[in-house]
Parts: sequence; C-alpha cells; structure tokens
Amino acid sequence: MGLQHTKASAGKRANILMLGLDSAGKSTLLYKFRYKDVFLTMPTIGFNVDMIEVGKDFTLTFWDVGGQKKMRELWSNFLDDTDGLLYVVDSSDKRRLEESRREFELILKNESIKNVPVVMLANKQDVPGALNAEEITRTFKMKKYCSDRNWYVQPCCAITGEGLAEALQRVSAFAKQYSKSKETFTSLKE
Repeated sequence: MGLQHTKASAGKRANILMLGLDSAGKSTLLYKFRYKDVFLTMPTIGFNVDMIEVGKDFTLTFWDVGGQKKMRELWSNFLDDTDGLLYVVDSSDKRRLEESRREFELILKNESIKNVPVVMLANKQDVPGALNAEEITRTFKMKKYCSDRNWYVQPCCAITGEGLAEALQRVSAFAKQYSKSKETFTSLKE
C-alpha cells in the first residue's frame, strides 16, 4: 500500500514560478499562502523555494525569484519545467506598471513557457487608488499576450490575505490541467 502511495504522490507535483518586480509582494504572498500571518520580508536576493500541499495529493513547489534588475536577467533560467507562472504586480505602484508589463511581455515571449498557464496577482488592493483586476487586465494586455494559454487575474492583498485562497486554487487547477496535457503530449510523442 505504502509503495503505491509514494508513486501516486510523486506524479502529483507541479512547479510554479513566481515572478514580478522587486517589492511587488512575492515573498510576503508566499509566506502568507503557507502561514497565514504576516511578517516583514527582506528583498529576495536569489530565490526562495517553498512546497505547499494543495488538497490531499497535490504539491506545488513555488520558486519565488528576486525581482531586482540584476535578478531579472536570470529569470529565463527558471522557466524550464514550469507548470504555472504566478506573476505578482503591485497594483498601487502606477510608476512601475509599465516596467512590470515589459518584463511580463518578455517572459511570455520565451519559448520555454509556451502555453504555460498564468495567474496574475493584482496585489496591494488595500492601498487607496490601486488598479482593480479589470484595469490590470487591460494594462498588461492579458487577452493579447495570453491568448495561447489559460490565464486569470486575481485581485489580492498579501497583508490581509484577501484573494489568496482563490489564487492558490486557481494556480493549482491550472497547473493540474497543464501537467495532464503535458503527459498526454509526451505519450503521443513516444
């Protein structure tokens, strides 16, 4: 019995890549997904990895990669074997939205993540004047850039935890679908 179980659980893992500009809130979100309470994060130099069990038999491995300029040059090294992209945006930082959009566009152009589903987290919804999900969808031209994949924009707030359960569910559902379609494709190729 035990043997079967390990075999089953091994197949039920997915890699989620978490990207976004520095101070968009990636590490805080990741911490919040797991522990529910808030703590102050330091800028991520390099990357954090965290595994989160979603449901009984599905484990997501989150790769939270630093968003500073020099780290962004390394983003493309993390794209292989990704089952979902979680892109975090500070919805209240209007000055940097364009910069964030450019980086997002660059990533999606990368062949390694063709068809990989995207969940965009419109973070910092608690800040007055933050763009809502619709405005973020427009600003980031989601319909245009993500026409070849599943995508969703989830408004959230890392501090209060609002929208995070939904985001996690969405990421998990997309990743499940995607890894299934990958398996099908692989068996077709064989």
